[in-house]
Amino acid sequence: MRDAKASPQESSHETVLHLLADEVISCRKCPRLVEYRERIAQEKRRAFRDWTYWGKPIPGFGDPRAKLLILGLAPAAHGGNRTGRVFTGDRSADFLFAALYEAGFANQPTSIKRDDGLQLSNCYIAAACRCAPPANKPLPQEILNCRPYLERELELLKPTALLALGKIAWDAYLEILKQRGAITSRARYVFGHGAEAALPKPWPTLFGVYHPSQQNTQTGKVTPAMYAQVLQRVRKFLEH
Repeated sequence: MRDAKASPQESSHETVLHLLADEVISCRKCPRLVEYRERIAQEKRRAFRDWTYWGKPIPGFGDPRAKLLILGLAPAAHGGNRTGRVFTGDRSADFLFAALYEAGFANQPTSIKRDDGLQLSNCYIAAACRCAPPANKPLPQEILNCRPYLERELELLKPTALLALGKIAWDAYLEILKQRGAITSRARYVFGHGAEAALPKPWPTLFGVYHPSQQNTQTGKVTPAMYAQVLQRVRKFLEH
């Protein structure tokens, strides 16, 4: 973990990230998502009936000096939407943070609840869509509504690398570059596990992995070894 004292500029970044998080949490841009996330927070899952669900959008989380930004799809209805932190309290979180811990980006291999002591090192995690969507499928307009939050995180963090967890996250990042005129088309950047795309400076290099969903991890489409390989490659890239 980093223990060097933050500079005034870094402290300012942290403050602005906190302000952005407050803005995300209060967002009500997407009526379908507002209705779903709040309804799920009331109905709950039987295993979590004693929980007070978060039921709001989920801000980004991690090291304000991070050079790696990890971009997921959206919070899970009974994961992030319950706990209030991205990739926390579900099977995807179990898989992801075990991998991040082994690669040296996290201080522990589990992400269970907001006050569990988890800290990220040189890594910040966000989602293309900040609210839990029905069937884990946000609509294109809902991702578009969330885009300004990701754009501001990119501007504040100025990461060197972006790791997309799945094709939707991969495309969400590339679409920002297309709209900014940095690239002319997303088509030449083909997603796949282990994919890598060098992009015009100062935009971060893009890496891709299959999403750590149960659909992928329980079927063997993605394994801990596959994640370890990509994360080690990302770490070596950041060290150069």
